[in-house]
Amino acid sequence: MAITLVIADDQAMIRAGLRLIAETAPGVEVVGEAADGHQALAVTRRLRPDVLLMDIEMPGLDGLAAARRLLDDPRPPKIIMLTTFNTDDYLYASLRTRVHGFVLKSSPPEQLLDAIRAAAAGDAVIDPAVTTRVIASFANHPEPTAPAELATLTRRELQVLRRLAHGMSNSEIARELRIGEATVRTHVVHILHKLNLRDRIHAVVFAYEAGVVRPGQEPPGQADEDRTC
Repeated sequence: MAITLVIADDQAMIRAGLRLIAETAPGVEVVGEAADGHQALAVTRRLRPDVLLMDIEMPGLDGLAAARRLLDDPRPPKIIMLTTFNTDDYLYASLRTRVHGFVLKSSPPEQLLDAIRAAAAGDAVIDPAVTTRVIASFANHPEPTAPAELATLTRRELQVLRRLAHGMSNSEIARELRIGEATVRTHVVHILHKLNLRDRIHAVVFAYEAGVVRPGQEPPGQADEDRTC
């Protein structure tokens, strides 16, 4: 069964390009479009798509405000924010919502399609470039304090969390740690439950706020962790 998609962007050329990308992908059907946040609300509530791909900055009612309203509905769609993230205010406000992904407008088409499929499956996707922006933003924050919940993680879960924070996918983490991808998914579920986090997007924010990883720090190697754990 095809993933139904609504596209919301105030620029007609952008919408046309996104529609073209989506309609060339097997298993994705574009069922509607919107040019602002108010239209996005109306079209999404009428058509009930699986996924809403929405620009964060639109006239009238912006995408973030529209997303918050839709996510309060009884049967909200999976929402992916499409953005340039040109201000940190938008970055932090967006990361703390309950949307299922962030994709930059400069991202390649295959990354956009992967995000749509992942969101439809209930996963959350954060563009690696957004992760980089988070890292840079936390560089100017005060010294983090580790919350008590962090102590509930096992050694392996902590290894997985560190790699999530560096923007690694489940498959990349599996290869790095030499474990199965299904095992990684299980660890992610346990991490989110123990830390009371909604998804991997919030796990990235948590990792930097808690000092699990630090700005400018290279992704950990297995040998390095074996020496320190």
